Amino acid sequence: MDKTLIYNLVFLVVAYLLGSINTSIIVSKMMIGDDIRKHGSGNAGATNTLRTVGKKGAALVVLGDVLKAVIALLFAKFAPFTTANALYVAGIGAVLGHNFPLYFQFKGGKGIVVSLVAILFADPVLGLVTFVAAIAIMAVTRYVSLGSMLGAVIFAVLSLIFKAGNTDFIIFSFVLAVLAVYMHRENLARLLAGNENKLGSKKKV
Repeated sequence: MDKTLIYNLVFLVVAYLLGSINTSIIVSKMMIGDDIRKHGSGNAGATNTLRTVGKKGAALVVLGDVLKAVIALLFAKFAPFTTANALYVAGIGAVLGHNFPLYFQFKGGKGIVVSLVAILFADPVLGLVTFVAAIAIMAVTRYVSLGSMLGAVIFAVLSLIFKAGNTDFIIFSFVLAVLAVYMHRENLARLLAGNENKLGSKKKV
């Protein structure tokens, strides 16, 4: 078997296992004594933690999500057997772990914070543009889900424009975009129906 393939599999698995450490579930059990997936939207992520646990809990979740992604990506970047596309593989692995965590019945969050960290590692400039665009959309519409999805799509479009010769990067960007939209499919349905929850509002029953 090709050594590059073996190394990339190592990066994928390590990143997946790190990504599977779902901070939202851990924080909710520590702070409210229950699984975050039983409350609010049922999503194990920062937004539902903010609505259910509060700002302190949400901050801890974001910090935890950033930390696990950074560790996975630093390992891929500085491992003595790193490959040309190690960051892309590790980024996707970390997002998959967050979304489908091995340790929590494969039911996790939506992977936006982890995706952003992966994007920033892959290309800081495009990552910053993506982040600003997503935040602007959230600020104007007050829909976190819409900003998250459109941010991911914007990143994929930017990769086609500015990374036209880098097939691995384009695949990376489109995988993250597809995962982001897929994980927000229920939000998308609510957006189209006009009953999606806005940031700062009470969850609709």
